[in-house]
Amino acid sequence: MAESGKRFGWLSTLAGAVVVIAAAFGLRFLFAPGLVDRKSGYREVMGTFAQVVAVAEDGAVAKEAVEAGWDALVRVDELMSGYKEDSDVSRINREAGDGPVKVDEAVVEVIEEAVRYSEMTDGAFDVTVGPEIELWREAEKKGEVPNDEEIATVRERVGYEKLEVDEEANTVEFAVEGMRIDLGGIAKGYGIDAAVEAMKEAGAVGGMVDVGGDIRVFGVRGEKDEVGEWNIGLQNPVVEKGVLAVLKLQDAAIATSGDYRRYVEIGGKRYSHIFSPAEGGSATELTSVTVIAGEAVEADALATAVSVMGMEKGLQLVEGLAGVEAIVMRSGTEELVYTSGAEAYVERVVE
Repeated sequence: MAESGKRFGWLSTLAGAVVVIAAAFGLRFLFAPGLVDRKSGYREVMGTFAQVVAVAEDGAVAKEAVEAGWDALVRVDELMSGYKEDSDVSRINREAGDGPVKVDEAVVEVIEEAVRYSEMTDGAFDVTVGPEIELWREAEKKGEVPNDEEIATVRERVGYEKLEVDEEANTVEFAVEGMRIDLGGIAKGYGIDAAVEAMKEAGAVGGMVDVGGDIRVFGVRGEKDEVGEWNIGLQNPVVEKGVLAVLKLQDAAIATSGDYRRYVEIGGKRYSHIFSPAEGGSATELTSVTVIAGEAVEADALATAVSVMGMEKGLQLVEGLAGVEAIVMRSGTEELVYTSGAEAYVERVVE
């Protein structure tokens, strides 16, 4: 869930259409020309680059909506970052082994949502994977892959069922000392959803929020656009800067997890940044997992879960969820595998 080894890209304007290209992102946006009343900006938040676009009746409202979206993203980052010493997540990791830690209600909401996805995926998604992430980070520094004994020792401090959350008191406590939570597999999605709601409250009638390649779009793209479909390029994980397909989305969210984007490297071998909580190792079967859902928090969590579960179990899970689809690529191939309704989102496949 935590991520490292990232590269960033650039912005270019081509033949009247704005194409935002980020080499580290699994998704890329392709905007049509002639859009009106939108204000966008590029900033760094949640350890990556982000973009907010708002469509409104006039420029002043659009600008206000953009700032409302940014404020929501920054607030989530300040609360849930594992790298900020004064964040609620950092305080939980320092103090929750000694007793209940009072936190913001948004943090409790995210953790409870995370537990729901943990139960849904039989632990494939688990925010208590923090000790395993730390183990592999240290292994990368030493240049040695963790041995079975080290993994087994760390596994004793992992397990969502060991989280004790009190919704009424807004407290979080660890049942086992030495536990750590990592919200890297769900906080971006939660932040995106919070930004979208803030933009709507500020008067936006349409827009797009992207954080490191996780995206949610809503409403119209501009006054001349009655449909409101947004075109998004799905990055080819095998070919640098390549696009596998162009997807069309309307009032939906999309998130991609993949071992090609962020990783640890030990002895010249890359290991995915996505870890299997049950095994303590790196997920290896799927190079890329893209999930489409109604909300970004759902797409974000499920993309991580499917990466851990593998193609058969992961796609079976998605098939059973209403309004959710997935597109995956197995490691060592360039073949895309779709859930039953995913192809309806594909505008075209790039040969």
